[in-house]
Amino acid sequence: MNISNKDNSQADLIEYATRLGDDSLILGHRISEWASNGPFLEEDIALGNVALDYIGRARMYYTYAAELTGEGKTEDDFAYLRNERDFSNYLLNELPKGDFAFTIVRQLFIDVFNSLFLPQLQTSANEHLAAIASKAVKETRYHLRRSKDWSIRLGDGTEESHQRMQKALADLWGYVHEMFEPDELEKRLIAQGIAVDTANLKEQWLAEITETLNTATLEVPEAEWAVRGGRAGHHTEHLGHLLCVMQSVHIRYPGAKW
Repeated sequence: MNISNKDNSQADLIEYATRLGDDSLILGHRISEWASNGPFLEEDIALGNVALDYIGRARMYYTYAAELTGEGKTEDDFAYLRNERDFSNYLLNELPKGDFAFTIVRQLFIDVFNSLFLPQLQTSANEHLAAIASKAVKETRYHLRRSKDWSIRLGDGTEESHQRMQKALADLWGYVHEMFEPDELEKRLIAQGIAVDTANLKEQWLAEITETLNTATLEVPEAEWAVRGGRAGHHTEHLGHLLCVMQSVHIRYPGAKW
């Protein structure tokens, strides 16, 4: 995205809004892959609604970023006309949906994070970001209730469901660290009262995750490995495949409207 004609503060704000949009769009797409594949009809519909919440959230962030560029861009430019190196979503969001346990554990991690992040963003000095957060925080309450309920049902369920949940925890734990490590761009916006200092959320996030896992008779992983790079545009191979699918129609029929 060419923003060379913007001052540094404006450029930072565009990038921050885009990052939040990337997180929402990529996760929303991953959840949408459960459409017609849910464990039963009611959950199939519920997952579809959660996916739509995230995609709607992405549209709001992208629309704001597009307005800030002042170059006639739209939300579609951000979603469909960038390659994987241009995306800055957390790596956790782009991983394949896996089995149902994998999806539920990822949602638990992200829903607890959002339940802490969005109320902070509501107090942002930027009224546009605060307004988006005010809408999204209502959706997140529902998302969090679902992911906690499912985590407990599966963790404290059958032997197989318990094992699948524990495996998903082990497979995903190393991806959570980058959510709590603001980079220099975010630190600049934190100093202006615009961005959320996610480093301050980690202790409360871990406490809430631990409480839920204890109730679910699951163990907090002790793994020391960590994977980072999403905010810098360094992604897993999975994002490229996702974008090929998501962007295929727009690339094949550029400018098409229906």
